[in-house]
Amino acid sequence: MSEQTGASKQEDAKKAPRSWTRSIGEILAAFLVVMVAKGALAEPFYVPSASMEPTLLIGDALLASKYPYGYSTASVPVNVALPASSRLFGKLPVRGDVVVFRWPGDTSQAWVKRVVGLPGDRVQMRAGHLWINGKPAQLKADGYGRAEDESGLGNTAARYAETLPGDSRTHTVFKLRTHGALDDTAEVTVPAGHLFVMGDNRDNSADSRVAVAEGGVGLLPVENLVGRVDTIVGSWDFAVKKQPLWTWLSGLRLARTFTSVQ
Repeated sequence: MSEQTGASKQEDAKKAPRSWTRSIGEILAAFLVVMVAKGALAEPFYVPSASMEPTLLIGDALLASKYPYGYSTASVPVNVALPASSRLFGKLPVRGDVVVFRWPGDTSQAWVKRVVGLPGDRVQMRAGHLWINGKPAQLKADGYGRAEDESGLGNTAARYAETLPGDSRTHTVFKLRTHGALDDTAEVTVPAGHLFVMGDNRDNSADSRVAVAEGGVGLLPVENLVGRVDTIVGSWDFAVKKQPLWTWLSGLRLARTFTSVQ
């Protein structure tokens, strides 16, 4: 009986290394599958700022689809700065797409804005009204909304339904001030290989109207695109972090779960 027990222990000792090796292999395989999926299909991102309100709120969890625009080093799902590269299977966004991209000032940072200008487009702001190729975007007053900042405080903002020239989709924008600092700009012709992007919260967005050196995006290189935002997969109001822990579940915005982004 003792000999059988000893033999069993020897067999278990032989199996143990193989079990550990197999487990590690399975973990690595699962990790590689996840990384490949994030790199090739879609990757989740969180919205940390108010620049895309009211379309996107602080605390929204987004799913950025990578295949619509092709792949470059910006598609790699790691938070490190990598050299820019040309795009494989590259395709330009459609004017009006909401996109995630690597900020030109620090490519380890992922930002989200709306594409309003494509290569060759002439883009200008006139008295707070967006003009593209000499044509104004259609604007229709839509009452008022609450624009929340990163501290959880809110301000009343005028809300408008905007339709870009050549885009049949309509999205909503906020105007916090009648005369904002970025309401009047020189006309800019978007060069080849670049995009003009803006936030929907027009008076609270450092976008292509602001140079990279001043904390904005400037003209965005196409190579910096990560993917197109199609879906909000979940949302949580960060402001509830200031409240007792047992109230944090109240910050879940269930109505925004799996909603499409216009």
